[in-house]
Amino acid sequence: MKKIEAIIKPFKLDEVKEALQEVGVQGLTVIEAKGFGRQKGHTELYRGAEYVVDFLPKVMIIIVVEDALVERVIEAIMNTARTGRIGDGKIFVTHVEHAIRIRTGEKGSSAI
Repeated sequence: MKKIEAIIKPFKLDEVKEALQEVGVQGLTVIEAKGFGRQKGHTELYRGAEYVVDFLPKVMIIIVVEDALVERVIEAIMNTARTGRIGDGKIFVTHVEHAIRIRTGEKGSSAI
């Protein structure tokens, strides 16, 4: 099993969710996040005062899938989240040793 964490622009969330459902993802977790990378934020004007917005709004999608589904999930995220502009986000893939469904006690792939 693998855990895929994708940090994307918030307005792409619905499109990415639909693409993930089409490739067979049955559940996911979404966390509102703030961050910056190469774009380093920007300056804005508020009531005549200029201030720096360091952290830009993002969303993090967390998915745990079987190894066979990993490449299709990554491709679905990349194809739908990409705008071609700086700040499109990142995808991280890590190994999951155990998964346990709290309600039933199921373990392993049947728990995801």
